[in-house]
Amino acid sequence: MHHFHYSGSDLHCESVDLAAVAKLYGTPTYVYSAATMEDHFRRLQRSLAGLDVQLCYAAKANSSLAILRHFSNLGAGFDLVSGGEIRRVLAAGGHVKSSVFAGVGKTEAEIALALQHGIFSFHVESEPELARINHVAGKLGLKAPIAIRVNPDVDAHTHAKITTGKSDNKFGIPLKYAAAAYEAAAKYPNVQIKGVQMHIGSQLTSVAPFVEAVTKVGPFAADLKAKYGISYFSIGGGMGIVYREALASGQAAWWEAQPAEQRPLTPESYGAALVPLLQPLGLKILLEHGRFMVGNAGVLLSRVEHLKRGAAKNFLIVDAAMNDLVRPAMYDSFHEIVPLHRDSSRRALVADVVGPICESGDCFAKDRQLQEVGEGELVAFMSAGAYGYTMASRYNTRAMAAEVLVRGSAFELINARETFEQMIAGEKVPAFLK
Repeated sequence: MHHFHYSGSDLHCESVDLAAVAKLYGTPTYVYSAATMEDHFRRLQRSLAGLDVQLCYAAKANSSLAILRHFSNLGAGFDLVSGGEIRRVLAAGGHVKSSVFAGVGKTEAEIALALQHGIFSFHVESEPELARINHVAGKLGLKAPIAIRVNPDVDAHTHAKITTGKSDNKFGIPLKYAAAAYEAAAKYPNVQIKGVQMHIGSQLTSVAPFVEAVTKVGPFAADLKAKYGISYFSIGGGMGIVYREALASGQAAWWEAQPAEQRPLTPESYGAALVPLLQPLGLKILLEHGRFMVGNAGVLLSRVEHLKRGAAKNFLIVDAAMNDLVRPAMYDSFHEIVPLHRDSSRRALVADVVGPICESGDCFAKDRQLQEVGEGELVAFMSAGAYGYTMASRYNTRAMAAEVLVRGSAFELINARETFEQMIAGEKVPAFLK
């Protein structure tokens, strides 16, 4: 559920009229709801009552400093995948000591940075990485806390580009080889075996793959506890969100209207299925959700440039583009697109919603029906809080969008729109071309 709604005819984030945000900061602009993030964080906590849980927000979903601080204030650690993300957490005042460092290609410099700031644990993806971590820790005179990422070969039934737990994915060590990997780890002098980790994919909309994975890896975790005294089991993240909903009637009403077997995964159904499997292990449970925390907590505001009427179809051209929100072009992802001012007297328009970039792939929606909107009017791309700004680029020399955070009736710019001067600040023309 989220805190975006129509008040009268105008779309609001919490108590803020989004048209006021666009008027002050322009478009394209990402707008985030602090209340939605907190609600999702708290619901996930409550759903796992009875377990010793540490929530590590997956920073890759949205790593704006204000959002990292918000989750840190709520008590979250972080799931980090680069030295840059470690530095972001530090800059935001977050706690690296309650965070984990994942990723298949950790450099020696990144490993050293994590160790120097007291990382809670490394999630190790391969035996060569294990040797590298041992080497770096030895040079620093430290012991590196580690958990090996186990690949359970579970089909997450999600998009091929965001599944991570199958045997043909690049992530982790196959379960059948994991015992040998732990035996190797136990021989390294600068490594401390602390836990075991798994992650099977992103945007999962059923609890069944999570149950299958925990059922597979849980007994192995119990064996590791007996043999090496591990203290935690990370079951990863990946809980999906609703991208298609009837905003007019409210997401709760939409959810209730769905047949029980088609209702999206919720924290409550997730917890109900997993707590009985995890509780007997007696281990701290780590979760690394990102999209669930922020996906429905953000929208991308955009302005209509004009409606181009063609012989075969209409094109609604907006000022946002694939460089701002790449998910539709990259994953064929659906985002609901709604007007900021709703007018029931207007007729419906069917059009492709496209951006101004010189690529046929710069298309947000094909043959989408929406209220007819004209030049200069505003629309919102819903459910854009995850993998929106973090995956944005400067393609076509387009500036990075602005970001705004809302809390109640207050809103503030948390990331100013990039200027042209900032875009080219690191570039130069070499002397031999002058």
